[in-house]
Amino acid sequence: MGTTSATASTAAPRRTRPKDRKQRIAMAAATLFSERGYHQVSLGEVAAEVGISAPALYRHFPNKYALFLDAAERLVHGLLEVTEPFAGGEGPAVDAASTDPARTDPAGADYDALVHALVEATIDNRRTGGLYRWEGRYLHPDDRRRLGGDFAELGARVRRAVQRMRPGLGEDDARMIAAAALSVVASITSHHASLGRRQLAELLGDSARDVADARLPAPAGSAAPDTPGVPPASKRELIVREGLRLFQQRGYHETSIEELSAAVGLTQSGFYRHFASKSELLLEACVRAAERLGATTADALEGAAGPAEALDRLIDGYIAHSFTHHELMSVYFSDIGALPGDEQERLRGIQRRHVDEWVGLLRAVHPDLTAQAARFRVHAGLNVVVDLGRLVHFDDAPATRARVACLVRAALGR
Repeated sequence: MGTTSATASTAAPRRTRPKDRKQRIAMAAATLFSERGYHQVSLGEVAAEVGISAPALYRHFPNKYALFLDAAERLVHGLLEVTEPFAGGEGPAVDAASTDPARTDPAGADYDALVHALVEATIDNRRTGGLYRWEGRYLHPDDRRRLGGDFAELGARVRRAVQRMRPGLGEDDARMIAAAALSVVASITSHHASLGRRQLAELLGDSARDVADARLPAPAGSAAPDTPGVPPASKRELIVREGLRLFQQRGYHETSIEELSAAVGLTQSGFYRHFASKSELLLEACVRAAERLGATTADALEGAAGPAEALDRLIDGYIAHSFTHHELMSVYFSDIGALPGDEQERLRGIQRRHVDEWVGLLRAVHPDLTAQAARFRVHAGLNVVVDLGRLVHFDDAPATRARVACLVRAALGR
């Protein structure tokens, strides 16, 4: 009896499952998916991140897709929740003076408050906020449509706030401005530069307000004609072109060698005569994108009379390049994580040097900006190019590019 009592008294207490375990799993998965890509992360790695076993994870999620969907839903629902007070036709009656003493318009104060709510939520979830933007294509069609509708509602809330602040603004202008403002806020999920929370919130708020105040040029009467060009004679070039199209539409991991080969009229053995692997094809595409970015920067700097002109030329050149080669740029930014680590680092180094050129020019034009503030403004501007390009379906008409350029300049504080 004594032994039994002693054993009972010294037995380890039974471990209880944390009540928030499912949420912790979802947030850990969202972070890993956002930083490394959906296909680069295993359920075992998610379980290890939370400190549980794989069987324990399966008690909450039956498979990786269910976990991915849950993480994406939490992301958009969190943003909808913090903007719920702004869902109707009126804002929550924010006192303008409490937002910014220099701004006395209640509608402007409501817009600032809405942006502030989005900024705070995005800062809190900075490591996970890029999940839907780059990995959403891996959602099943019905789920993608449903979550797309939720993001459309988020955009509509910002658009209505912009229209309350600027009553005479047309619907197309308001929608474009709202998309740019959301892009500014989301830009912090695409890089790792650091800034104090209060400074960051103020900077993003100011950039989003500059965007909301932008006066857009008139839209084009019609979209630029889609000219597919002449198919390349080289099979290798044709593989690169078709590969970019398939990677952009379906994702690198969802595209097979068999599909790549069939798209250019080759057998799989024929494909391997040109590329040793699918990864080699992706690397070829990413290197080309990096080289063309470098050429765009060099062209902008060459012959410019000063930093202001060089920056304006760089903005226009980057937009023209991104719209003309949107499949290439999309693959470059979304699928780089599928490359070997050393190649990723090399290409990310090229990206950083490209951003450095923008930062240097922006600070030369606005010497009051700190290096870090300029870097955040630059990332906001670059983000706007990508997101507005998607919004306008990369319509390459000069008038459309001019409208995008106007909002990029606003995001930069120009």
